[in-house]
Amino acid sequence: MKRILFSLLALLILLPGSDVSAQGAEELPDLTYDHSMELSYAERFSVDYYEGGYALLTIEDGGRYLVVPEDAETPEGLEADITVLKKPLDKIYLVATSAMDYFAALDGIDSLRLSGTQEDGWYIPEAKAAMEAGDLLYAGKYSAPDYELIVSEGCDLAIESTMIYHTPEVEEMLEEFDIPVLVERSSYEPHPLGRAEWMKLYAVLLGKEELAEQLFAEQTEKLADVLGGEETGKKVAFFYITSNGYVNVRKTNDYVSKMIELAGGEYVFQDLGDEENALSTVNMQMEDFYAGAKDADVLIYNSTIDGQIENLDELFEKSELLKDFRAVQEGNVWCTTQNLFQKTTGLADMIVDIHAVLNGGQPEDMTYLYPLK
Repeated sequence: MKRILFSLLALLILLPGSDVSAQGAEELPDLTYDHSMELSYAERFSVDYYEGGYALLTIEDGGRYLVVPEDAETPEGLEADITVLKKPLDKIYLVATSAMDYFAALDGIDSLRLSGTQEDGWYIPEAKAAMEAGDLLYAGKYSAPDYELIVSEGCDLAIESTMIYHTPEVEEMLEEFDIPVLVERSSYEPHPLGRAEWMKLYAVLLGKEELAEQLFAEQTEKLADVLGGEETGKKVAFFYITSNGYVNVRKTNDYVSKMIELAGGEYVFQDLGDEENALSTVNMQMEDFYAGAKDADVLIYNSTIDGQIENLDELFEKSELLKDFRAVQEGNVWCTTQNLFQKTTGLADMIVDIHAVLNGGQPEDMTYLYPLK
């Protein structure tokens, strides 16, 4: 029943004429408010538009950014906490890996010049190709950027993950070089499609809002049949085994757990994790995982951390105890492709994949899951 009510709410949100835009848009000096971007799922950002092509991005716990058109003047008298982003933004230093897929989907890789991830760390083909061609240069990770390269390339924006909060001196140094810093917070969205909807924020930077609307609509359309389906009652465990033998699982309210629920399943750990801790995962002893997930109908192994595995034997090398699990004995063990968490715009496809697993779908029709035998 909870899932049906949730689905009805989701459909109501998408009805034409619904207004989920920001309430009480900011009054900015010398600018006239025009309208706000309508968002269906995202709750952690808003966009207010002003006459003349200006846009104010507000990121929850992440600051405010005024995007100024290329040939327009920057308004005077802006509040101190508003960072100005002057178009064109075409020499971006991208450190937040989760944001790369937004740029790829929006055909905006050419707006990136610097990467915080080396070539072999990317699972986005467009990112790999850009680095191979020399169009995208490695400029150091979040904690040790190559300031000389960044400055010499004329960087006009650094997009960081929340890891930057652990090294505030890096953010301060970038800003001393007049390089604005935007902290990516899509992972804090409570709904999986809220994460995907962040492509609309990046579309503002690229001037591609219409394309983002089209792409996001395509994602939500994929879920029309899934959201309207029945709950299967099947329990699903999503996990990986760390190098020291712990089992890493998602918290109950994590977006992966919610994807399982949206697909018609039930996440096996229903009371796991606390709200105060921002981490989305928990490490537990194998014995505790055994007690909670032994009778799960489906096991999904998360390969994004330590690489894909090809069969059950490789899984058993991590723990022989897994042989006793019901899902193993019934042949219902699956593995994610390693690019899953970098493909932020593909979360609807992942939900469709899980729905297929729960309803006897064929592996060849899936995007991010494959069976382990």
